[in-house]
Amino acid sequence: MAKKITSNTTLAEILKYKEALAVLAKYNLPCLWCPMARFETGRLKIGEVCKMYRIDLASLLEELNEEIKLSK
Repeated sequence: MAKKITSNTTLAEILKYKEALAVLAKYNLPCLWCPMARFETGRLKIGEVCKMYRIDLASLLEELNEEIKLSK
């Protein structure tokens, strides 16, 4: 069973789910294309990233968790 993604989930944990990449891209998450983010994905929490880039965290979490649930 997939673990629920929360604001404290790191990008590294989220990216373990292949279906999460499309959702993150839909929200234009800049960390996906940033070369430096590759070194920080284990520390970057999705809540912090959303706040920094003014991304709607609640909607993003809802979509991520739905996609992961549907993939099981």
